[in-house]
Amino acid sequence: MSIHPRLWQASLLGLCLLLSAPSVLAQDSELFALKNRWEHITTQTPENDRAEALDGLAQDANALVSQYPDNARVLIWKGIVLASQARVSGGLTALGLAKDARVVLERAVKLDPDGNNGSAYVTLGALYDRVPGWPVGFGDGDTAEAMFQKALAIRPDGIDVNYYYAAFLEDEGHKDQALEHARRAVKGEARKEREVSDEALREQARELLASLE
Repeated sequence: MSIHPRLWQASLLGLCLLLSAPSVLAQDSELFALKNRWEHITTQTPENDRAEALDGLAQDANALVSQYPDNARVLIWKGIVLASQARVSGGLTALGLAKDARVVLERAVKLDPDGNNGSAYVTLGALYDRVPGWPVGFGDGDTAEAMFQKALAIRPDGIDVNYYYAAFLEDEGHKDQALEHARRAVKGEARKEREVSDEALREQARELLASLE
């Protein structure tokens, strides 16, 4: 008895999906654990202990990237962890971490132009905003603006993008626009599985809004 070519192709596809499912599930589970640890460290760990905790998390992020080198979500989370490390570090160490984060995130958006629902662009925007400019670093206001605009186009009601963009606009002297985005951050929608960190940012947005009004 012969098998119709389309049925044969469908069977092969089903087999491939079945074989790849354990690897996908393992990857999602590891990434979920990494994200949860990052949220705990950045929102609940005492500030004096964050650098050491993030060092350990970065090692795990590196191991995950070694296992899934072409997965955009894994790369984006490594970039987020590196950016968080840069935030709690100082001097040349912070600059080196920020540069590494930028490289990883830019590679990720080449694989996923959506940047994991805009998360990569938010982090890139914050990096370009906070890192010193040339000749010390790569900081650039125009590029930061472009990154935030890309994130807003993807997720206009995001708490994170509106908060970081509002902080950027305040630094640039655009108070009215900063007020608008601070309000949007306060009223924004927390992301599923990122509620803890988004709610922490909402509180920071409230503080920023109060200082601007």
